Amino acid sequence: MNTIHGRAAAIATGAKVANPNLTVWQVSGDGDGLAIGGNHFIHANRRNINLNMILLNNRIYGLTKGQYSPTSPRGFVSKSSPYGTVEDPFRPAELCFGARGHFFARAVATDAKGTVEILKAAYQHKGAAVCEILQNCVIFNNGCHDAVYNAQGRKENAIYVEHGKPLIFGPNNEFGLVQDGFSLKIVKIGENGITENDILVHDAHCEDNTLQLKLALMGNNDGFPVALGVIRDVDAPTYDEAVTQQIEEVKAAKKYHNFSELLETNDIWEVK
Repeated sequence: MNTIHGRAAAIATGAKVANPNLTVWQVSGDGDGLAIGGNHFIHANRRNINLNMILLNNRIYGLTKGQYSPTSPRGFVSKSSPYGTVEDPFRPAELCFGARGHFFARAVATDAKGTVEILKAAYQHKGAAVCEILQNCVIFNNGCHDAVYNAQGRKENAIYVEHGKPLIFGPNNEFGLVQDGFSLKIVKIGENGITENDILVHDAHCEDNTLQLKLALMGNNDGFPVALGVIRDVDAPTYDEAVTQQIEEVKAAKKYHNFSELLETNDIWEVK
């Protein structure tokens, strides 16, 4: 169903809590999801409501005709910033992690296989699952993700992360990521004695999100590849299950379980 602009997470939360048996998929853009709906986004993650949240990120307000959005880069020229924006953008992963999110994944709209994989993982995850989909707005911001929009571009500019697998990338899988102090570093396998055994292994289930966040923030003109796949996937209690359990506990402790029984808990008079 369609909801009020920016309120998708709020409506989805209500639907899930009212009917925990529903599988709820929420589809939002970077504009309504992180601007007018930003408050709902962070609290859905903080509460860990069992929602699958698809965030379509084209770095612009596409449906409202070309204003800059919370993910537009500094200096971006648009209808609402004709001389360029003078602010820094949200980075969805950073916002999700900062709100204590337990699941974050990313795919490119033109990569059907990669998109299906993260959506399946989101479905299997119990809790708030954020799937950032990088897509071009062909009318108002075409080309914003061109570096990874075709298969060759992803070979050269992206890294597919998979839990338990080494962080290797490149057209011939010749590069890898290693830890360098508190940072990540790109190395070439076979040079300077570097072997595959030296490459970091991705741990999507690690409670500490330090390395996961570093992976998620790569690729912003920093020489690192864009991370695609499931970056964080950690189990935690969900809000909707906790609410349902609390209701059952309260009901069990009460002397009444419906409105008729409630009326009969007090003095009763018969009027004849």
